[in-house]
Amino acid sequence: MQDKHVITVKVKNNAGVLARVASLFGRRGYNIESLTVSATDDPSISRMTVVVKGDEDILAQIIHQTAKLEESLAVYALDPARSLYRELLLIKLSCGDATRAPLREICDIYGAKIIDLSASAMVVELTGTPHKIDAFIEILSQYPILEMCRTGATAMERGDHKANAQ
Repeated sequence: MQDKHVITVKVKNNAGVLARVASLFGRRGYNIESLTVSATDDPSISRMTVVVKGDEDILAQIIHQTAKLEESLAVYALDPARSLYRELLLIKLSCGDATRAPLREICDIYGAKIIDLSASAMVVELTGTPHKIDAFIEILSQYPILEMCRTGATAMERGDHKANAQ
């Protein structure tokens, strides 16, 4: 069975490191479901959050291969039971007088914010777990979606300790 795994890769903040990590995945035939890259509390280190599908053997191989890269400082899979996952969704919906109120209701239920509104469209922002984002998109699919962008997962372990390589 192919499960989704979330891997954190801490790397030296060097030019081209993203391309090297992404090409390693491509060369090995691993598909990246989502990838986010961000700064950390140390400006010399970047944090990549990579979501991949695969069994435990594939996960172990990905971690092993990624850890071999010169820029890699730490590579580890996050335990879903001890981690927090979030995504950001921006979605532009066509709306008129008849649909504006129902769309506002849906946004209220999900805790989404309307960040732009015109006579014929609205842009909505939602932050949440990947499951919440999927459910929100499913509910909105009955309305005309004009445009949509989604960040992909970013994740962190719970608790007061800094995660280390495994």
